[in-house]
Amino acid sequence: MRKLTLASVLLAGTAITGLALADGHLRIVDEPLTLTIQMNHARYPRYNEDWPVEKVASEWTGIHLRDATVGANTRTDENTGKTEALNLMLATGNVPDIVGSSRLKDFVNQYGPEGAFIGLNDLIEEHAPNLKAFLDERPEIRSAIQAANGEIYYIPYLPDGKYGRAYFIRYDWLDALGLEVPQTVEEFEQVLIAFRDGDPNGNGLKDEIPYFARQWPELIRLVTLWDGRSSGSDTYHDFYVDNGELKHPYAGEGYREGIKNLARWYAEGLIDPEVFTRGSSAREYLLSENLGGATHDWFASTSGYNDSLADKVPGFQFKAMAPPASISGKRIEEHRRIPIKPDGWAIGYTNKHPVETIKYFDFWFTEEGRRLANFGVEGQQYTMVDGKPKFTEELLTNGKPVNNQLYEVGAQLQARGYHQDYEYERQWSNKYALEGIALYDQGDYLIDQFLGVALNEDEQKVYDKYWESIRTYMLERQQGWVLGNGDVEADWDDYIATLNKMGFQEVLDAMNSAYKRQYGKG
Repeated sequence: MRKLTLASVLLAGTAITGLALADGHLRIVDEPLTLTIQMNHARYPRYNEDWPVEKVASEWTGIHLRDATVGANTRTDENTGKTEALNLMLATGNVPDIVGSSRLKDFVNQYGPEGAFIGLNDLIEEHAPNLKAFLDERPEIRSAIQAANGEIYYIPYLPDGKYGRAYFIRYDWLDALGLEVPQTVEEFEQVLIAFRDGDPNGNGLKDEIPYFARQWPELIRLVTLWDGRSSGSDTYHDFYVDNGELKHPYAGEGYREGIKNLARWYAEGLIDPEVFTRGSSAREYLLSENLGGATHDWFASTSGYNDSLADKVPGFQFKAMAPPASISGKRIEEHRRIPIKPDGWAIGYTNKHPVETIKYFDFWFTEEGRRLANFGVEGQQYTMVDGKPKFTEELLTNGKPVNNQLYEVGAQLQARGYHQDYEYERQWSNKYALEGIALYDQGDYLIDQFLGVALNEDEQKVYDKYWESIRTYMLERQQGWVLGNGDVEADWDDYIATLNKMGFQEVLDAMNSAYKRQYGKG
């Protein structure tokens, strides 16, 4: 490994960091050590050695990460949970000391037991006291990240906080039409009809889009209003846990009823006619043009439009509402922040310094390391106020998204194994977001999530043989039904029969076998 002089890794102009840790208690090595890293993520396609956060971490620990990323411009394969870059890296045989990626979990749990990655159980037990304490306090997370052989091969990105998405509705449109906030699915439908027909934007045109979504699966999320499910985790189309057993939402009776009604809503003009094609710009465009009425989206970013559009759209109010009660009277919020992501980092088999590397991973679970990962560099992105990090006014008020500014300096990297601190987001959440979170907290609408499984070799073969084609078929029929290409009621029996012919039950059996082994069920 290439050694560096200490001078080469000091952070220029940031004397605060050096002074704060003059005792060197975070230092891992006596002589500076360089480790190579592959890092792939949609937000940062490769590791940047000039990130201020990297430089401070290097100064504190004595360990510098040198970029060795291959295939940096390849895209994540969402269906398999692997990336082309990771496969390319493995094919070359040039596995760096550290491998960080989005959707890393399945990849390392498959190839770790084959020798491509170093098992971490003993390393954590002997050399990572902060990480060990975290996992000891959260045994469900330890279970979730283990491979089928019981070994841990990656340290995950661990989100913090409970709430992610919520139902949002135009309160100013409700006021304009003399309507109350809908409390049930029936009332919600009547409000959408009123948005379609009542000209709430007051321009004399029938141009309102009652319900829209940036990500089209947020339309499918509405099947919960008919007691269906769309996912069991914060990943779209995922399996879910029902009384200790894994099921898939797209084979349930409530889902069938939900799709039937969503197809009706779509045909009646209650749903954006471009919901499957408009894409991520839908929220920005439809709200800024005073056309959008309701959606299901993130608390902080969606609430922000109340500030950004205050001058452009007079009286604009787009605020959270409680989940409407379903046809059986249930109020649930299916989406929540999952406590563990499949993103993170692992130690490659070529690493000649696994002890130092696990200590480096452990550094990010210290108080100082966690603060660095979440808030950036003291004196640059934040200052300490009453013993707590507080973002600078410049960072909060310059008009740029806070999370994007943090990515640019190497903070909030989801391909790094660290524990997020929700306080970072609370600081840039406006009053509307905080009011909405309080509303959801009071109602206790969240439901438990499926944290994933690690399949053994035989289970993986079943999954790989059948699941991709099954999932593709499910999504094709789903979109077709909503668009009016077929009738879900008339097609349902043939749909289920086709799923079973395609190996659906075999996949469920493999998933449940892994689930019971991993979480001690049954």
